[in-house]
Amino acid sequence: MPELPEVETVRRGLIGPLEGRVLARVRQYRPDLRWPLPADFAGRLTGRRVERLDRRAKFILARLDDGQVWITHLGMSGRMVLSRDVTLPPGPHDHVVIETDGGDIVTFNDVRRFGMMDLVPEDELPEHFLLRDLGPEPLGNAFNDTVLSAALAGRRTPIKAALLDQKIVAGLGNIYVCEALYHAGISPKRLARSVAGKRAARLVPAIRDVLDRAIAAGGSSLRDYVQASGELGYFQHDFAVYGREGDPCRSCGKPVTRIVQSGRSTFYCGACQR
Repeated sequence: MPELPEVETVRRGLIGPLEGRVLARVRQYRPDLRWPLPADFAGRLTGRRVERLDRRAKFILARLDDGQVWITHLGMSGRMVLSRDVTLPPGPHDHVVIETDGGDIVTFNDVRRFGMMDLVPEDELPEHFLLRDLGPEPLGNAFNDTVLSAALAGRRTPIKAALLDQKIVAGLGNIYVCEALYHAGISPKRLARSVAGKRAARLVPAIRDVLDRAIAAGGSSLRDYVQASGELGYFQHDFAVYGREGDPCRSCGKPVTRIVQSGRSTFYCGACQR
C-alpha cells in the first residue's frame, strides 16, 4: 500500500494539472470502490474549481470552490494517471476520469478497488470517520519527541506496532517504520513505553529524515505504485534494511534479519538496533 511519501509525491504531481483548474467533465464508471461513491458523485464534481490540494496522512484532499472537500485514498493499488489524449478509451480498471479546463485528464485506476473517494463539507472534515482519530503529521510542527513520548508512555506493544498505529502518528507504514527504527538504532521488538524519552528524541528526526528522502526520491516503486506522471520512484534503492533479509548491514556488515510482527514483515539489524 502506498505510504505517506508515495501519497505526497502523487499530491505534488497533481498540483499542476488540478490546482486552480475547473473539473470540466467527470465520468464515473462504477457506483463503488472500497465503499459506495457519494450520490451524484460525478455531477457534484463537474464544474467545480480545485482551490487547493492538501494531504492528511495517506489521504489527498482537494478543496473545492463550493466548500466541499474531495477525499481520495489510493488503497493498495490505486493510481492517479495523467494524460492529455481525450481519444483514449477507459481501461477495465479506470473507475473515475476527470477532464480539466486546462486540457489535462486525471484517471483514477484501481485494479483491486481498495481505494476510496468521498465528498464532504469543509466544516465536517475534522469529524470524518477516516480522519477524526488520526495522530499528528510526522513532518509537521505538532510532531516532536515530547508528543511522541507522551503517546508511547505505558504502551506495552512493540514500538514497531505502535508506530503503525495511525492514532500515534499519521501516515507511517511498514516500509518507513522499519527504515526509521534502523536509523534511530532502536529494535522493532523493544516495548513502546521504553522508547519514550531519549530514544524518542532520536526516533523523531530519523522518521522525518527517512520521509524527506523518500519524497525527494519520488517514493518507492513496489508492486503497483507509480507517480502521477507514470514515472517510478527510486527510494527502494536506498533501503537500509527493508527487503534486505540476509544482506550485510551497511553499518556493521552483519546480516539483516527478518521477523514477522502482527502479520507484517519486519527487517532490522540485531547488532545496530537495541
